[in-house]
Amino acid sequence: MFVQGSQGCAASAVRHNGCHLCMETNTKQLWQNTLTHIELGVSKGNFITWFRDTFILKYEDGVIFVGVPNEFAREWLSKKFHTEILKALRSFVDSVRGIEYVVVRSDKRPKKMEEDSVVETRNPGELPLNEYYINKSDNLNPRYTFETFIIGKFNQLAHAASQAIVREPGITYNPLFIYGDSGRGKTHLIQAIGNQLKKQGMAHKVFYATAERFVMDYTTAVQNGTANSFKEKYRQYDVVIMDDVQLFSRTESSQEELFHLFNNLHDNNKQIIFSSDKHPSTIPNIEDRLKTRFNAGMTVAIEEPDYESRISILKVKAVKAGVNISDEVLQYLADTIQGNIRELEGALNVLICQVQLRDQPITVIDAKQLIKETERPKKMVSVKLVIKKIADFYDIPEETIYEKTRRREVVRPRQVIMYILREDFHISYPTIGQKLGGRDHTTVMHSCDKIKTDMKKDQVLVEELQQIRTLLK
Repeated sequence: MFVQGSQGCAASAVRHNGCHLCMETNTKQLWQNTLTHIELGVSKGNFITWFRDTFILKYEDGVIFVGVPNEFAREWLSKKFHTEILKALRSFVDSVRGIEYVVVRSDKRPKKMEEDSVVETRNPGELPLNEYYINKSDNLNPRYTFETFIIGKFNQLAHAASQAIVREPGITYNPLFIYGDSGRGKTHLIQAIGNQLKKQGMAHKVFYATAERFVMDYTTAVQNGTANSFKEKYRQYDVVIMDDVQLFSRTESSQEELFHLFNNLHDNNKQIIFSSDKHPSTIPNIEDRLKTRFNAGMTVAIEEPDYESRISILKVKAVKAGVNISDEVLQYLADTIQGNIRELEGALNVLICQVQLRDQPITVIDAKQLIKETERPKKMVSVKLVIKKIADFYDIPEETIYEKTRRREVVRPRQVIMYILREDFHISYPTIGQKLGGRDHTTVMHSCDKIKTDMKKDQVLVEELQQIRTLLK
């Protein structure tokens, strides 16, 4: 999923003649881009529950009217997600000044189409939300398939290992451990294995989970006295796919549970698949016995995509979107954005959105300006640097952020730090807690929710966040 660069593509488009007409005929693309943006900051469950069957009804006098299926959804979106939705819409079209949520009866909503071949006949306000439906029984995203996975020199070994598992699950390469920096397609590939095994009928029960979700669910189970049910749940599967296992650092009890789960699955020839941003041997604060098991099968890296692969990715995505972008522009993107496929695809989405809104070709000069306008804080900024800059902004000693004090002059900056790390840099709740003095992930979640709530009524806080984000660029 695209992390950076997906916003701001329509900033200049809204100023050209015929903008409102252009907006109305591209509401499907606008809402799809908005949902892509929102999906990054909410849980998969919330995303499916509250954004299913939503669409842009109309755009009038700067107000976006969003169609929703019922009163419950209308109230929930307006109270819980309004700020995020408005922010996302404004990042694409800066003339949007408000949102109204309208309950639309089922017989008045755009009819869903089953075949891709008739997608052009859809109401312009409708989204093909089938693409966003996550199967609740296995958590697999149907969009992540081998057919949509683009192979290059940088990932061909990982792809080959994945194909070998599809042929002989539980026998060849068990476990499979894929590692590489964020945004290189690890999640796509490991979920593609699960989707293919289901398609072939070679595995009755497949389950995908992030390490963060595993840790949170295990912690909740222990607190509720349902640990045995938790164990039974995971041990029933034929294939367990676990993402971002580097997040098990410093979670001793959940490491213990993962160790026993691994042994149970492996002893019964059930397939185990892991992903991480680091080689298993270099993940800090992971028990040696767990590292040994991570390394027991096939460990393979997804490297930085080479230039030819980046060009190939861009061309395939542009063709799929039905947009003609010149080779010169694609070459500029491939030269400018090198390490992260998400950023690369996100930059392309910016240009695609611009082409659709302006209905005219994009030049290299246009591309340079658009990419420059949509820059956001980069993930490579260290957590410590974020903490230091925000502490300096509020004129408090950096070391007080890590203390257990509840003084307001410290609590608010600490909450802002947690919010920025989560919203802008997409760092997991447990990791943020660890970095800020070993706090529990639930404390981080509460702090992020508190900032989101306060932003709705505190304009000073909103302005402070804008200034802080400028400092972090």
